[in-house]
Amino acid sequence: MGRTGTSQARKGGRIRRLFTWKKLLGTFFVGCLLAMGAFYALYLMVPVPTANADATLQSNVYKYSNGKVMARTGKINREIVGLEKVPVAVQRAFVAAENKTFYKDHGVDIKGTIRAAWNTVTGKGKQGGSTITQQYVKNYYLSQDQTATRKLKEMVIALKVDQNMSKPEILAGYMNTSYYGRNAYGIQAAAQAYYGVDATRLTVGQGAYLASLLQAPSQYDWTSASPDGRKLVEERWNYVLDNMVEEGWLDTAQRTGMKFPVPHKPKAPKGLSGQSGYIVEAANQELMRQGVSEEDLKAGGWTVTLNIDEKKQKALVKSVDEQLEAKLDRKDDEKDATVQAGATSVDPKTGAIVAMYGGVGATEHWTNNATRRDYQPASTFKPIVLASALDNGAETQDGRKIGLGTVYDGTSKRPVVGSDIAFAPENEDDRSYGPVTVQKATNNSINSVYAQMIVDVGPTKAKQTAIALGMKDGADFGATPAMSLGVMGASTVDMAGAYATLDNHGVKVTPTLVKSAEHKERTADPVKSIGERVISRVAADTTTKAMQGVVQSGSGFRAAGDYYAAGKTGTSENNRSAWFVGYTPELVTAVGLFGEDAKGNQVTLTDTINPGRANGGRTPAQIWGAYTERALGGGSDTPFDLETDGTSGGDTVPTPTRTTGSPTPTATATDEATTPPEPTAPTVTTPPEPTTPTVTTPPEPTPTKTTDPALPPLPDGDSGVDGRTRD
Repeated sequence: MGRTGTSQARKGGRIRRLFTWKKLLGTFFVGCLLAMGAFYALYLMVPVPTANADATLQSNVYKYSNGKVMARTGKINREIVGLEKVPVAVQRAFVAAENKTFYKDHGVDIKGTIRAAWNTVTGKGKQGGSTITQQYVKNYYLSQDQTATRKLKEMVIALKVDQNMSKPEILAGYMNTSYYGRNAYGIQAAAQAYYGVDATRLTVGQGAYLASLLQAPSQYDWTSASPDGRKLVEERWNYVLDNMVEEGWLDTAQRTGMKFPVPHKPKAPKGLSGQSGYIVEAANQELMRQGVSEEDLKAGGWTVTLNIDEKKQKALVKSVDEQLEAKLDRKDDEKDATVQAGATSVDPKTGAIVAMYGGVGATEHWTNNATRRDYQPASTFKPIVLASALDNGAETQDGRKIGLGTVYDGTSKRPVVGSDIAFAPENEDDRSYGPVTVQKATNNSINSVYAQMIVDVGPTKAKQTAIALGMKDGADFGATPAMSLGVMGASTVDMAGAYATLDNHGVKVTPTLVKSAEHKERTADPVKSIGERVISRVAADTTTKAMQGVVQSGSGFRAAGDYYAAGKTGTSENNRSAWFVGYTPELVTAVGLFGEDAKGNQVTLTDTINPGRANGGRTPAQIWGAYTERALGGGSDTPFDLETDGTSGGDTVPTPTRTTGSPTPTATATDEATTPPEPTAPTVTTPPEPTTPTVTTPPEPTPTKTTDPALPPLPDGDSGVDGRTRD
């Protein structure tokens, strides 16, 4: 062995002498003693605090725009119950879900808590590991923050609580302070919210579901969960029951025969009946979109002033009651019971939602019919197609610029020209009109004209206009010719916003419910309700002029009154929805009727409120008219201030230049928004060189108010009784 080897041996010997097992063991024990001493010092220094704010929730106050209180929420929906009110099997389900060693431990899981704190500090995300005692301490004494400092306090206080309280007291405190979703704090409120029973009547399966909810209340709510969320909550539910079997708390045979207990649909808390429940929930959703967390709202302490005008709100409810509810027998007539109404009324100058109708009452029908987007707006989309054509300077297939006097072929089932997707919609009652102006096509909601117009504009451009005006993009919002018939989903809020933008001369209007939201520590920024210009004033105002004709002498004549008005009717596929959306210079309102059975399925409105079709020109227009008259104090002399393109849609027109040779589609589409066939490559014959038709342009009409809605003649096609055709 050379010098190098000798040197290495000496070096190794020194290392072994320096790090002997005795020294290492001694260092370990000294470290442990120091850690124990530090923890004991912390134990002596940290007292058990008083209850935190989350343990004594405040209420939220919601006010009308005039400052009058409309509703209070948040404080009542928790009822403390003793553990004797909770079945033993349900108690054990909670223990099996969260802390199987609960009855044996001293309130702390050292390993789990250290692991959770370390993962939080090192940025690996929030981790579990807390015992039931620790979670109770967190809920009742501390905050929800996931920090190392809070975890250490939690451990110390949990040890003290475990010494001073019995296990049943701790378990009861945990079950009563936990949040279960649906604004339910505590086991009693959760039992009512999800199963409509008191905690004393919960089954083992139901208790296991409620215990599972605590991991992710919003994600695991069965009625609103995504497919992945439902899968996760079922896995969690099975995990809880399997743990109970493992602990000897549940018989294997009973476990084998158990099925997942699907909870009831959510219902409004007491005190939020009538329209208040709909409005409060919609306001909360708006606040959450503005950055206020759901937990923050649930904790309470907010004063929310709404844009809802108390007088207009009452006028809207009275109008629906008078024009719809008084004519229905919901109790004894199954068909009448399927009729749902929704409405939204907006000030076009401010964007304020001044009135909202969500349904018969939030405690009877929880789904808000004003904000739901699962029904088609039908022909109320046609003015958006016209606005897009005007804004984009679109031309017909033979080169004529589109305006109110532009002549189209109004033949029913006429195949569109210039589209890669074959489409030939049927007009209402399969009526053919021949050559008609855009104005007349708007008045009578002629499907064949608007199907061709959207091809002339370009479906993609029309969709861009719709979204710019305020409609929401979705999977069902395809840029196809069928879009002209309003085949996408939309809410009354969406349609009121789009029409309010037209009423506001093309400057974007976003309907908003919340005027202000204040907390003692912070405020929420309101939605910016008036935006930038999204279409030209001429395009918006010319579209308004077209819709004045609908009310004066078209399908919306029942909406006429002692005011200047513009609007559009709409009736969707199989008469499942019927709409009237219209406006005066001061007010925009969207009214919709929706067919929905007891299981939530869409059904026809035919032969419900009236024999035959419940089209948009009937009850929706009548509700709109009755409300508008009341909201405007009996009427208004304010006219529209319009800057139009100067075109006029007189009914005396020449035969238009027509282009033929478009393909015949494999299926017939009608104004019911029937799904068009799969795209086929058409053989389009090149149209001849455009010729300019000789159109007689009458002088600009002076807008007039109709004081008696019964005076105008019945529009063509309005007497249809077939449930499949519509305006």
